[in-house]
Amino acid sequence: MAEIATQTILLTVSDGTQMNAFLARPVGAGRHPGMLVCQEAFGVNEHIRDICRRLAGEGFVALAGELFHRTAPGFEGPYDNIEPAIQQVRALTDAGLEADLRAAHQALSADSSVDQTKICSIGFCMGGRVSFLADAVLPLRASISFYGGGIAPSQMGPGLLGRAGNLHAPILLFWGGRDKHIGFEQPRAVADALRAAGKTYVSVEFSDADHGFFCNVRPSYHPPAAAQAWALSLAFLKECLQA
Repeated sequence: MAEIATQTILLTVSDGTQMNAFLARPVGAGRHPGMLVCQEAFGVNEHIRDICRRLAGEGFVALAGELFHRTAPGFEGPYDNIEPAIQQVRALTDAGLEADLRAAHQALSADSSVDQTKICSIGFCMGGRVSFLADAVLPLRASISFYGGGIAPSQMGPGLLGRAGNLHAPILLFWGGRDKHIGFEQPRAVADALRAAGKTYVSVEFSDADHGFFCNVRPSYHPPAAAQAWALSLAFLKECLQA
């Protein structure tokens, strides 16, 4: 694992708002692939910061923007009370998220230690949907979505399947077979849309895992699924970046 450095930076978004972002990078010379890390509904918390650090240890310059910056800068919601997080999610718009993603992508592209032709995205829970959106609006090399509810139509909204044809890069999707929040129909609908659009994708279901299985501070944490998903993610990224 590479030695890493971390910092918080301030980004200006095209709508005039400002967004804090956590940045983790390998220490040393050379150019590295970039990674947009898309937060859960609980904010850019220690779990998301840890993912950034882990990615930096694998050689990525990882950036996690605070997507709730318009309504609750610095928000970190508790895992045992989802209502504050849901309130923040309901305040989001896809137009705002697109602007945030472009600001984060621009920051990585302008970083002298980042190879701007090798920028990817990864997201968890709410961020899994945002990672799909990032693939649709940015020239990414790969994207990864962990249990991304709302990519398909759901009670939260119409979804993003109409943008499946706009994906720029291969996408890897992880689902939990015991995830009642998403169910069985949404993963199937996502795969059907990607297949119909002729996109390159990998869809993985861990039959014994629930929603949030990758997060080691949630009751639903599933160590075997988390370990396998991380290994698959690194292999997927390596293949896409070498292509």
